[in-house]
Amino acid sequence: MAAKFELKTAANGQFHFSLKAGNGEIILSSEQYTAKAGAEGGIESVKANAPDDARFERKAAKDGSPYFVLKAANGQALGRSEMYSSTASMENGIASVKKNAPIANVVDLTTA
Repeated sequence: MAAKFELKTAANGQFHFSLKAGNGEIILSSEQYTAKAGAEGGIESVKANAPDDARFERKAAKDGSPYFVLKAANGQALGRSEMYSSTASMENGIASVKKNAPIANVVDLTTA
């Protein structure tokens, strides 16, 4: 199964997307957008920025769990990962986004 972006409508009517790996695991989640076109633009920006390692900001949560944020060239956050149990797992997640995002299809699950 190939990786894919799922574009969805949130309960509040806003739009967001997730990048899912071939195994169905979410590897990147977006913020919410007020317009569907904004979310679609966010997906295109993820595809464009994912291959660049410098766009990944590696972070740690308050409990020390590693995670990452993918940023656009202007520094705006495009999406963030789940919390990982180890730095190595986080790096595997980054590698998966780099590999899969540029070629992932978009599945539109919105209600609008």
